[in-house]
Amino acid sequence: MNAILIKLFATALTLSQVTTRPDAVRTQFDPAKDGGQVVAILRDGCAHMRKSFDIEDINLDELISTAMEDPSAVAGDNAPKILHGLDIAELNTSYKQFCKGENPANSPFEAAAVIAFYNNAVKDLPSAEALRDIKLPSASVILDAAGKPYSETFETHGRRLVVPIEGVPDLVQKAFVAAEDKRFYQHHGIDERGVIRAFVGNLASPGRPAGGSTITQQVVKNLSVGDDVTYERKIREMIVASRLERLQTKPQILGLYLNGIYLGRGAYGIEMAARSWFGKSVGALTLPEAALLAGLPKGPNYYSPDKYPERARERRAYVLSRMKEEGTITEAQMNAALASDLGIKPPDAARQDSGFYLVDHVARETRTFAGLETLTNASYTVRATVNAGLQSALEAALQEGLAAYERGTGRARYEGPELNLSEAIKRIEAAAPAPEPVAEPAPAPEAKKGVRKAAVAKAPAKPTVQPAWQRALVSARPPLYDVRWPLAVVLQTGKNGTKVGLPDGRVASLEPGPARGKLQVYDAVRVRLREGKGSLRAELRVRPTVQGAAIVLENRTGKILAMSGGFSYPLSQLNRVTQAVRQPGSTLKPLTYLAALNAGLQPNTLVMDSAVTLPPIGGVGDSWSPKNYDGGGSGATTIRRGLEFSKNLVTARLLQGGIAAKAPDSLQRVCDIALEAQLYAECERYYPFVLGAQPVRMIDLASFYAAIANEGARPSAYALEAVERDGKPLYRHPDKAPVRIGSADRVAFYQLKTMLQGVTQHGTAAALSGISAYVAGKTGTSENENDAWFAGFSNEITVVVWAGYDNADGVRRTLGRGQTGGHVSVPIARAIFQAAWANGVARTPLAPPSPEAKALIADLPIEPRSGQRVAGGGFIEHFRLKGGQVADTQYALVPRDTLYAMRPDAEDGDYANAEDGADVAGDLFGNLPGGRRSTEDPFAQRRSAETDSGRTADPWGLRRDRREEPQAWPGRDRYGQVNPVPFGSPFDDEGDTRTRQRRRDPDYLFGDDPGY
Repeated sequence: MNAILIKLFATALTLSQVTTRPDAVRTQFDPAKDGGQVVAILRDGCAHMRKSFDIEDINLDELISTAMEDPSAVAGDNAPKILHGLDIAELNTSYKQFCKGENPANSPFEAAAVIAFYNNAVKDLPSAEALRDIKLPSASVILDAAGKPYSETFETHGRRLVVPIEGVPDLVQKAFVAAEDKRFYQHHGIDERGVIRAFVGNLASPGRPAGGSTITQQVVKNLSVGDDVTYERKIREMIVASRLERLQTKPQILGLYLNGIYLGRGAYGIEMAARSWFGKSVGALTLPEAALLAGLPKGPNYYSPDKYPERARERRAYVLSRMKEEGTITEAQMNAALASDLGIKPPDAARQDSGFYLVDHVARETRTFAGLETLTNASYTVRATVNAGLQSALEAALQEGLAAYERGTGRARYEGPELNLSEAIKRIEAAAPAPEPVAEPAPAPEAKKGVRKAAVAKAPAKPTVQPAWQRALVSARPPLYDVRWPLAVVLQTGKNGTKVGLPDGRVASLEPGPARGKLQVYDAVRVRLREGKGSLRAELRVRPTVQGAAIVLENRTGKILAMSGGFSYPLSQLNRVTQAVRQPGSTLKPLTYLAALNAGLQPNTLVMDSAVTLPPIGGVGDSWSPKNYDGGGSGATTIRRGLEFSKNLVTARLLQGGIAAKAPDSLQRVCDIALEAQLYAECERYYPFVLGAQPVRMIDLASFYAAIANEGARPSAYALEAVERDGKPLYRHPDKAPVRIGSADRVAFYQLKTMLQGVTQHGTAAALSGISAYVAGKTGTSENENDAWFAGFSNEITVVVWAGYDNADGVRRTLGRGQTGGHVSVPIARAIFQAAWANGVARTPLAPPSPEAKALIADLPIEPRSGQRVAGGGFIEHFRLKGGQVADTQYALVPRDTLYAMRPDAEDGDYANAEDGADVAGDLFGNLPGGRRSTEDPFAQRRSAETDSGRTADPWGLRRDRREEPQAWPGRDRYGQVNPVPFGSPFDDEGDTRTRQRRRDPDYLFGDDPGY
């Protein structure tokens, strides 16, 4: 027996059972014993078919005989006699045997073969009860801090919002029924007339097969048996559909269908489709909108309004004509709908393109805090803390900053285009501008009695005005869907330059950079536009290899306003803000200074910036001899300047009596603060800890810096505000005040805050000097430049930025010599602060001490380099009061006698001949050349508006000469060596003729030195 004939009879056996005995469908027959029963079932099924067609006054026998005996009557003169290896004569003989009661001698029918195929097809049949109780995967909507839809979370093939059938307007229901299954309310799961019509049409016109499936069958196919194009699937589908009809009402089945189908743009179900295509809920759909959606199940890609608007109009016209024929709408309503525009929203309005790391974090918090197993088992409304505008800007700043680093270091490499649009453009150009109207599958030969042809209304075709490359670019789905640089398509290469097309239709000249000579026409690449006078220009942007991360935290509440865990989410889903630890380097130094300030030292306390060796803790292990980044030292300096210029030796020396009497005890106090601040679960008690050797999570570092801004009140970072379902609250983040870090008091925290403002004003983060009235913070660079950091805050927010290589392959790749936090991360942080202020975050000068701290603080003028108190003017330092008096600790660590012994004689004239504008601010006793006193206040801008130049006062003269650290002592050169003739003085005619290796601080940022 022919294999195709076996499959057809097995399918007929199924159809006969579900239409004549739906309550007793057998799923197993005995090949040896049940042949006679199978023959009887097939004959009963054929008799039932004839009666069904008699209702429509159609002679089924005549219809099928004509199609099999004379296919040219339906398909034309070229109709084939053989279909997929099936002899139509054998099929006709079999039909006569079962439908006309004949007993041909040459019958090809073999019951055993048909039974064997049928039994195999229906084994392990899915349960219809499972469909009755099914919970469709759903998408949950995430709202931003402003309450606007921001994102969705869903499983693959599960981007849907389930709505009860009662919530779908009757007009929408009827549009889908008219388009997909006009006898939906009459049949019992299988429409035998539709099946036979599809069979006859496919027999006469082999090609793309017509379906004939009911809405119930489509539900079973989509949600149960799968969509394999096989006879086995069709058999299983019919049986389960028949059983489902006995378990569910018609409205319930229609609800499953409308919530389950795919309707383009990644949308499953009618509610998500309505929002994706029209930006509204299903309840607000108009007639033409409902008809457009009802036309999509037949081919969401083929009839896509995005790609083929003419096809979409024709398909909509067909649906409207069917609705008019069924009496659902009037002719006037149909004509008005035909004349309307498609009315779809742009694709970008329907898809998320930022915040994927943050959305992942929100989903994890729903499991941890709200106790939800997943956000996809129902449709939840999730309220997040994200500031949508700031989130996009943060990602753009991070991506541009990382790419700028690689361009600046020569590490940028072009690895090819993100995608090529050649094939997409060819398909668009080949698509017919006005395809033929789409009609229902041909029911039967028109010449025969009772055959009807559905009337199809034609809508006027609208010409396509966009070039093919633009349409392909707009509908492209680039792999790096969250990269903020616009995607452009290469239109021209060669001697006449490179041209690219943009999504808005404009054409720009491209500077190809590292891709010079490698671009091909229709490559899709990332660009940065340079708009101005003349023609539009663009610069190529290459995906960097280096990684980075950034977070913006609201100080008072701990709300995560923005966060990016990497360069691009599709490249790596690892959230480096919350799921990775890295060495923080100097960003951890404030812990040690906080401990010293809390122990009673004042910011003007002098510390030797010189070699130091700390003995092993408990006599076990090696002693520790740290070094500054440049390998040298600058002698005595104040605690403030030690932090501002990130001195490792000063930080280490604070452990020698600056915090506790013995270094191990000092280290323990630093660890205590770190543990209380929840920077670590455990503190590794080894001296390099104070220089940031123990890795930390970025999110925890951000909370600590927020605590500094809050004078010691540490917030708990979170992104999940609330969860609702069907309008009912399931979870809300509790209102709780930040927890105070009791290991240090408000005075110590405020003093530390002012010292960190000095870092942004004239220290290692002086690139922020223009905004230092509003921002304080600290740079950080780990060993061998593996990590580059900036952690800083304003009154309202904390920003932390990290850059580095993942080193996941076990090879530690560094950023390169001199690539510090000040160079790499500070520019990114600056852009993020500016973006925050542009997106609703207040911009206010850093706050003065709280009333509690102010009562214990005295503001007194000092000479800034030496820390020496002066009678008037000078830099205003903030001193802790003890018993109502200023505790003088200036010489607590470096005795006054030691300083006098080291002081050169006055007659050496160290400053008398100093070069005008050199980096000289006076000696350790506040004396300036000519007997003057320093009177400038570097924190003046904290108390007043910015100057016209945007720079703060600078008693250190660093903005005039930023070549390196100021000289440590008058009469000594910048390398600490005795210099009888001051370097650079008018008496040094030849200048410094010695060969010197240049010194660099780890976070040195003053880029106006051409040799740096």
